[in-house]
Amino acid sequence: MKFLTDKSSLKCPHKGIVRNKPSQNWVTIENNPVLVDNDPELRDIDRCPFHGPPGTKACGKTLLQVVSGYSTFIRIDGHAVCLDNLLGFTDGVPPGFKYNVVDPEQHFVDGVA
Repeated sequence: MKFLTDKSSLKCPHKGIVRNKPSQNWVTIENNPVLVDNDPELRDIDRCPFHGPPGTKACGKTLLQVVSGYSTFIRIDGHAVCLDNLLGFTDGVPPGFKYNVVDPEQHFVDGVA
């Protein structure tokens, strides 16, 4: 599994773009900070095009606690590294929309779950 960096592409199911914001910058891949646990949580989602019937809502943020994608083995300053199997929920309505990694945008560093 590939490590994720701030350049990795994460999207909601409607192709809205998760805005990455790394919490550390001293471990990088090609000068891009590696993402660690909590980095993908509560992030803005830009340009979600979902327009459903009344009572629905486009994806605007990622929610707390990812479903999967944090390494149980590799850590940076005590925080688990984010891997390319990352999966989490958005605040879109109806509930249950998930965001995931579309492209890790780096192909050099692999990790283990």
